[in-house]
This record gives sequence, C-alpha cells and structure tokens, in this order.
Amino acid sequence: MKTTIEIHDELLIRAKRYAAQTGRTLRAVVEEGLRIALAAPASSEPYRLPDLSVGDPTDDDPLEAYSWQDLSEIIYEHPGDPEP
Repeated sequence: MKTTIEIHDELLIRAKRYAAQTGRTLRAVVEEGLRIALAAPASSEPYRLPDLSVGDPTDDDPLEAYSWQDLSEIIYEHPGDPEP
C-alpha cells in the first residue's frame, strides 16, 4: 500500500544512509522500524523526564533578583556580556 508521511530531514538522511550501508531499500528499513515499534509492549506509565537539575535545591535562586526583561536581555541581546 502506498502512503505519504512527513519525516524529519535528518532522520530521513540517516535512514537512507543506513539502507545504503546495509544493502536494503528505504522501504525495508522503514517497515522493519515499524515492526519493532509495534512489537514493543505499550507502556501504561507516562514518560517522565529525568531530573537533571544542577546545584543544591536549597541554595538561593541566582535568577530571582532579575526581572523577565533583564533575563531576556541577558539571554538574547548580549551574548557573552558579563552579568549586570
């Protein structure tokens, strides 16, 4: 059956490269990926992002003294400038 799907450019490039390296068609690679994904047991638990926090949560928030406007200027308008 024919169908049309949108795939992220980088993912498609990687899939085509993988297909060429393994001597298979892109269709075969996509079908195999779908079979693997559909065979995996469905998780009843929602995905939770891992806590990758840095620093001690009991320390004072170093950004608390800044307004949203100050933070925006620090982040977007003056990269590399020292903090005020």
